[in-house]
Amino acid sequence: MTGADRPRDVVEQFRLAESLVLQRRPLEALRELAPVLDAEPDAPSVQLLAGRAYLQSAQLRRAEEAFLRVLDQNPSDHYARFALGRTLQRLSRLEEARAQLAMAVAMNPTPDYLEAFNEVRMRIASR
Repeated sequence: MTGADRPRDVVEQFRLAESLVLQRRPLEALRELAPVLDAEPDAPSVQLLAGRAYLQSAQLRRAEEAFLRVLDQNPSDHYARFALGRTLQRLSRLEEARAQLAMAVAMNPTPDYLEAFNEVRMRIASR
């Protein structure tokens, strides 16, 4: 089998999927990520990337599941909490979103996290 005939290795597919997510091409990313998910279903980095692609493609239940799997293994992953909060916000589960975003802000008070948290707080207050 020549190099061109050999299937891409898992790391290469992960990197390609990551590049596609950064280019906001989530469906292509998920196609590339499928064999990586099969090979490494419990790897937090793989679940986090899958969650990002699911979120970008509005597959919100799958995104929620992926981010929860990351948090099951690492409850202190502030980015997974932020992304889960954004996912819950898009699902109109604002109280749950607020809780996740509050934890993300407490762990790592970046402007993006603070903005998302305040946005959800204002939506809750305006009900």
